[in-house]
Amino acid sequence: MNNASYGNFSEALHRRQSGRRVPAQVSIEVTRRCPLKCLHCYNNLPMGDQTARSQELTFEEHCKLLDELVAAGCLWLLYTGGEIFARPDFLDIYTEAKKRGFLITLFTNGTLITPKIADYLAEWRPFSIEITLYGATRETYEALTKIPGSYDRCIRGIRLLLERNLPLKLKTVPTTINKHEVYEMKRMAEEDFGVQFKFDPLVNPRIDCSQSPLAVRLSAEEAVELDFLDRRREKEYRELVEKLLAGGPPSAEQAKKVYGCGGGKSSCAIDPVGQMSICVLSHQEGYGIRSGSFREGWEGPLDAIRQKPSKGPTICSRCQLRPVCGMCPANGELENGDPEKPVEFLCQVAHLRMYVLGYDVPEHGDCANCKPGEARDALLASAARIRESMADPRRFGIMSTADPFKILQTQGSCGAGGCASCGTAAL
Repeated sequence: MNNASYGNFSEALHRRQSGRRVPAQVSIEVTRRCPLKCLHCYNNLPMGDQTARSQELTFEEHCKLLDELVAAGCLWLLYTGGEIFARPDFLDIYTEAKKRGFLITLFTNGTLITPKIADYLAEWRPFSIEITLYGATRETYEALTKIPGSYDRCIRGIRLLLERNLPLKLKTVPTTINKHEVYEMKRMAEEDFGVQFKFDPLVNPRIDCSQSPLAVRLSAEEAVELDFLDRRREKEYRELVEKLLAGGPPSAEQAKKVYGCGGGKSSCAIDPVGQMSICVLSHQEGYGIRSGSFREGWEGPLDAIRQKPSKGPTICSRCQLRPVCGMCPANGELENGDPEKPVEFLCQVAHLRMYVLGYDVPEHGDCANCKPGEARDALLASAARIRESMADPRRFGIMSTADPFKILQTQGSCGAGGCASCGTAAL
């Protein structure tokens, strides 16, 4: 038997599927119920929400869906929530997915993991498990989750998985509450637990249209300052920017369509009640699989959504900074109610990264963050402050400065939702 690394296998599979429309990656939200009440969360519901529980896909419906995904050519599954272990039957659903041969990633907060669950996962190993840390200390963690005792339950869950040598990664969402502990969370992950660590500073509004999570979102200056604490990031971003500038603006053909990510082309999402959509963040349009089948949704409504023409040019249409921005239609939906309306926070972050590196931004329409826009001077002042702070991370309130801050992934990843649709190369 010939053996191949996962990287080579994945690359070869993507190469074979290039140009074809195949749902290779599917994200499934099994529930939106969660034992935590995180201030930044975009979709959590109370654990005891009986209305939500009664509307969730049943075990039998999940099994039917898995059979349809096999027939459609899906290989990678992401199970997410809410909190996946809020469903008492989640391990039964997971086992059925394992029996069908999927490569499965689990997103969890870790607080409901017990020795029994950890033992089961050791027997039926997932491809990957990702746990979100909300703070390095009990005080900070629970200031964000609003649940006493949740920090200790999370740490216990992490240790239970590691004791069984399960494939674990840790991550966080930097907010105004925990930003000073991001560096210490990184140290904990790598030194105390021996696992990889990543973060994503994007906080979205709630899917019920509430803007409350934005109260704890970092400013553009805070996000970019944290981004550049590792001086190696400067070199990586500079190389990326040089490549983008050399490549020129997006083509006129690219600007004619709303979607340019992998959503509806190589991936999609299914929510707890069976609504199929481009990704876990997008909910304006979709298809209910309970009234039909996955294939009907993929070949019909999702294809139509994917091919949806743009209403007209925006400042994003001809912008060369998209890969250092992270703007996507789902962000526009959540923040502005319009998939084509740019998210100002993301626009500021992208421009600020350019200004910190000493680049000007190529003209791409009437943009407030470009010359002679009204916000440009403020961003240039922010860039100057960030450059001053790069020599001393303690200005940001970081707890430790023992070694450089290696950020494994920032943009191109929906850290909270895990849409897996961006296709942007992680830095």
